[in-house]
Amino acid sequence: MSRAFVFPGQGAQTIGMGRDLADSYPAARAVFDEVDEALGENLSRLIWEGEAEALTLTANAQPALMATSIAALRALGAEGITVSDHAAYVAGHSLGEYSALVAAGSLTLADAARLLRIRGEAMQSAVPVGVGAMAALLGLGFEDARAVAEEAAQGEICQAANDNDPGQVVVSGHKGAVDRALVIAKERGAKRALLLPVSAPFHCDLMAPAARAMAEALDDVEIADPIVPLVANVTADAVSDATTIRSLLVDQVTGSVRWRESVGRLAELGVTEIWEIGAGKALSGMVKRINREVETRAVGTAADVAAAKEAL
Repeated sequence: MSRAFVFPGQGAQTIGMGRDLADSYPAARAVFDEVDEALGENLSRLIWEGEAEALTLTANAQPALMATSIAALRALGAEGITVSDHAAYVAGHSLGEYSALVAAGSLTLADAARLLRIRGEAMQSAVPVGVGAMAALLGLGFEDARAVAEEAAQGEICQAANDNDPGQVVVSGHKGAVDRALVIAKERGAKRALLLPVSAPFHCDLMAPAARAMAEALDDVEIADPIVPLVANVTADAVSDATTIRSLLVDQVTGSVRWRESVGRLAELGVTEIWEIGAGKALSGMVKRINREVETRAVGTAADVAAAKEAL
């Protein structure tokens, strides 16, 4: 059986995530301690005891979700389940790509935490609050959703940002253009079209300032070749060299998250089982809607780790 480990993105965060992992596994607690040290603050206290509104802030949610994913991964490792022995590929949804690269040994945990703090702050500050928006179009395929975005733009930016699964595409851009996309999508037969509670219009050309910030930040960070290939958001294909990965992490800020195609590519590469490592089960649901033949497992708690060990 060929397996991929995948890592969730923003929206999966919840207060308390990873706490039982840290309580059950010293290796998991060490992850949160190292992230706290890298950021020079007690992020773990916010994750476990803070206010949801503060955790949801992009600059906090991104390193917090990565920390939780790697804590779950280290807990698996404590039970003898490692990337090198149990995964043929890694992938991640948006910020989850950084978690995947830590898992595959391309980035250190501390560097990933600092990069995600920079990424979160840069994405938040790229567009003034209220200027941009994102919306989920449900029940339209990607090409139809992209056509909606193009029609809605009318001189502004409106782009297909996340191709999540066959019936869920997220568009991103100027608020007025996204509002127009909601109307057009319903006229085109979307089952639902709704604004998302996000603080900035991610994965569109409005994020160009954030992409420049990430290019500068990544110049100062060592990236190693991954121990297993990464299926990248921007290309939906496997990549194994550090130079290409560095470039793709910059492109990823403004580029579409091609998750539907990425899961399809994993299946083409022979993957029959996908484990979602970290908070929530959103990616597992997407995988099922993309390819029902691929088995899924969510590993985000100590109980999940025990179940995974038992299953192997």
